[in-house]
Amino acid sequence: MEQIHGRDSNSGGGGGGSSRSEEIAVTRASRFDTLPEDCISKVISHTSPRDACVVASVSKTVKSAAQSDLVWEMFLPSEYSSLVVPRSANLLSKKEIFLSLANDSVLIEDGKKSFWLEKASGKKCFMLSAMDLTIIWGDSPAYWQWITVPESKFEKVAELRNVCWFEIWGKISCGMLSKGTHYSVYVVFKTASGRSYGFDSVPVEAGVGFVGKEATKKSVFLESGVDSRSGFGYSGISHAAVSRAFRMRRPWLRVPREEEEEEEVEGEREHGRNVEGPKERVDGWSEVELGRFFIDNGGCDEIEISLMETQNGNWKSGLIIQGIEIRPV
Repeated sequence: MEQIHGRDSNSGGGGGGSSRSEEIAVTRASRFDTLPEDCISKVISHTSPRDACVVASVSKTVKSAAQSDLVWEMFLPSEYSSLVVPRSANLLSKKEIFLSLANDSVLIEDGKKSFWLEKASGKKCFMLSAMDLTIIWGDSPAYWQWITVPESKFEKVAELRNVCWFEIWGKISCGMLSKGTHYSVYVVFKTASGRSYGFDSVPVEAGVGFVGKEATKKSVFLESGVDSRSGFGYSGISHAAVSRAFRMRRPWLRVPREEEEEEEVEGEREHGRNVEGPKERVDGWSEVELGRFFIDNGGCDEIEISLMETQNGNWKSGLIIQGIEIRPV
């Protein structure tokens, strides 16, 4: 591989240092380039999919090594052959199989979960469908109904008709997730046009944790925007403000702004966090982060996730739940 020599006459003293660094980098790359291709592949296989794509630009030899099956099979989960069409597994390269699992999710466990890989890291991602969750009163048509929507990846989603006791639980085995990985958990949902109510004035309690241990809890909103009747919004409201509102049993969104600001100061001092609202996704759904956890290299059983509002007693309707998504931070 050609080395860089000399320096730009217009670059000055600083440019000379930069040129020298580039020369050293290219020289080292050239030495790496002289290794046997299988050795280069072995080294690259201990990096990440992103790194493999970047290093492929070094030279033709390194590119060939970086695109080899030896490299990309290391980025694939051990069960990858069961996640693709058998005929495709024989015809596609390992990189092509990886990209197919990164670009499109695959339904597993009788269509109750979806699985895909994060493209940059190769970490495992999952969505637990509403059918895979425990929804209190979910089997009663008076409170919840199961419908089909074309934009969902699952056969059925859960539409909330009318409840005052809102409670959802989900679990996933730690063994299904990537080791040594920080994960975030999101509820993925929509609101039914024209008949959604009950979530604009009350936050929902979310919990995420290991089964058998105390879960980390936080308050979230499932409806965005400002209360059009009063002009009060909730963006940036502190966790302490929400907690006090629950204790006092008051419609806290209508608290005067001055008092709200006092609550925010208290919240920042006591908790250092704010209540989150929903964010729109590129697929047209909305999501709210419920919590985070870390899968270490040791043993753990299951992750348990909860979402509930059972204290206020107001009626709620119009929420469409697609599922709970778990992906790397």
